[in-house]
Amino acid sequence: MERQETQVKSVLKQLEEQIAEISDYIFEHPELGDEEYQSVAYLTKLLRDQGFQVECPYKGLETAFRAEFGDDNAPRIAFLAEYDALPGYGPEKKPAHACGHNWIAATTVGAGLALAKLKDSFKGKVVVIGTPAEETTGRKIDLANSGAFDDIDAAFQMHLYENSNLRGRALAMDSVEFEFIGKASHAAVHPYEGINALDAVQLTFNGISFLRQQLKSDVRIHGIITEGGEAPNTIPNHCKCLFYVRAAKKSYFQEVFEKVKNCGRGAALMTGTELKINQYENAYDDLIINPVLADIAAKYMEQAGFEALSQEDEVPGSTDIGNVSYCCPTLYGNVGIADGKVKVHEEDFLEHANGSEAKKRMMMTVETFVRSALELYSDADLRKRVREAFEKAIEE
Repeated sequence: MERQETQVKSVLKQLEEQIAEISDYIFEHPELGDEEYQSVAYLTKLLRDQGFQVECPYKGLETAFRAEFGDDNAPRIAFLAEYDALPGYGPEKKPAHACGHNWIAATTVGAGLALAKLKDSFKGKVVVIGTPAEETTGRKIDLANSGAFDDIDAAFQMHLYENSNLRGRALAMDSVEFEFIGKASHAAVHPYEGINALDAVQLTFNGISFLRQQLKSDVRIHGIITEGGEAPNTIPNHCKCLFYVRAAKKSYFQEVFEKVKNCGRGAALMTGTELKINQYENAYDDLIINPVLADIAAKYMEQAGFEALSQEDEVPGSTDIGNVSYCCPTLYGNVGIADGKVKVHEEDFLEHANGSEAKKRMMMTVETFVRSALELYSDADLRKRVREAFEKAIEE
């Protein structure tokens, strides 16, 4: 074990400048989701130059890729890169990496490069999967639905956050749009000839408000009216509202989601409107924490120099890596930065996402990934326990 630690640190020392350059390049070339052409060209060239076999586009997505290095018939461990930016920063409201995806790309691609250099010490395949548009459409969901993770024995990713934590969860989430179609008429002269689509929208909101009392405390339902009519003296004949529905577990979410849709159906029945229910965004699964992978990572995070991990059971929101966690055993955690004084997505976070502290923790994270992966490659019993924990969680 000491020999392996020395070997890993030596390789990471050789790669430190190159890994930092990955973070620099992605940070300095921010691109929105599904438009990350420069980032993908840069990353895939880097991986090809280091001997990886690269498929890009991947699974029909222009800015997704899969890069592989190693044996064909052996454990496959994947590192999931992100590289999309957020819109609307600075005086010119330009895209920027206020969520630290430059850091994610550097840690995951960096881990892949390090393991490729250590390949003589283990049997297995190193996989780097580029996953676009995490902030918008959640392309990991499309990749998961197309089978991209079905042959993966373990998937790794970390995220910059307010504190270091391997217990962070994510909520299952889907969107639903209710489109009500009624009949317009003059609201003063002959309102009785109209069918009011806005009434249906308001009744939907009221129904959901009453529904909340009968739901578990982890459920979140939030909505807006996107079309509410055009003039107050006309009975609105076409109105829309949009809701996001979230819950801690996928199984309970599906039950709640059907109840929410029934609120819209009831509103249509009460008002005599025609209802169209549209689900046009990807459905996010909750995040399954694999306790075996979390224990492995916690051990190596401590050895890499991380402070004591937070034990708070955090629920930050929803993320497309939740869908990955239903396909294969997944390690996902947070790496604290800036003493929690700034939050991801805030403009001030840009000062930290590619700063010296982020880069120090970037190398600590790469070390954690590499040493965790090496233990998994070499220990079949450990991989079995990881798989058993995964299968148990899926059944719950």
